[in-house]
Amino acid sequence: MPVETFRCPSCGAAVSSQATRCDFCKATLATVTCPSCFGLMFAGAKFCSHCGAKGTRSEVGGGEPRLCPRCQFALKSVTIGPTDLLECSRCEGIWVDAETLQQICADREKQALASSASTLDQPLEIEKTIRYVPCPVCHELMNRVQFAQCSHVIVDVCKAHGTWFDKHELQRAVQFIRAGGLDKARAQQLEQLKEERRRLVVSRLYGGTIEPGTPSPSANGGFGLTTSAIHILLDLLS
Repeated sequence: MPVETFRCPSCGAAVSSQATRCDFCKATLATVTCPSCFGLMFAGAKFCSHCGAKGTRSEVGGGEPRLCPRCQFALKSVTIGPTDLLECSRCEGIWVDAETLQQICADREKQALASSASTLDQPLEIEKTIRYVPCPVCHELMNRVQFAQCSHVIVDVCKAHGTWFDKHELQRAVQFIRAGGLDKARAQQLEQLKEERRRLVVSRLYGGTIEPGTPSPSANGGFGLTTSAIHILLDLLS
């Protein structure tokens, strides 16, 4: 995967995101998460190189220790802007509990009305070996699902406790939301629901089962005026 190029917060020189030390001023470098777009930025940088947001971050002590589901390294409790997260400093993954993720989605969806999403300069990395990982809280294996069903971002989810985002995945999810992706997801789900209702009504009217992928009946299909009755029933169901 191509690496990103950032600016050293000490001298301003161009530095790879994978560098641990600036080649020019020899300052020690570490990447942290942006409080707005959740992209990576250098620790000590005043503003995010992706979205321009001010970098505000603090580590939180105490709390029950949790292990990274990927590398079993101790997760750090951090407050990034107004958001509390658990970060892995080794693989740069992020654990977000269910309530916090809901708040992130709501906040970023509001921002979608006022700004357009920037394009991510990191290409989508396809995981070659699929591995199910345990929830940091209950240690049960999590489900692998596509965030919002149409984002092309595959995340690991424990329904009871939260979601694990590998490196860059939370940033991609936020960009998807800011581009109006949740509205698109809702529209797709609504269409799927309408189609399932349509199949249910047709099945009841004709005493059979309509297989998924079968075109809905129409006047040209031999059902004649009954199609109008079906649409009326669908309206009532809606």
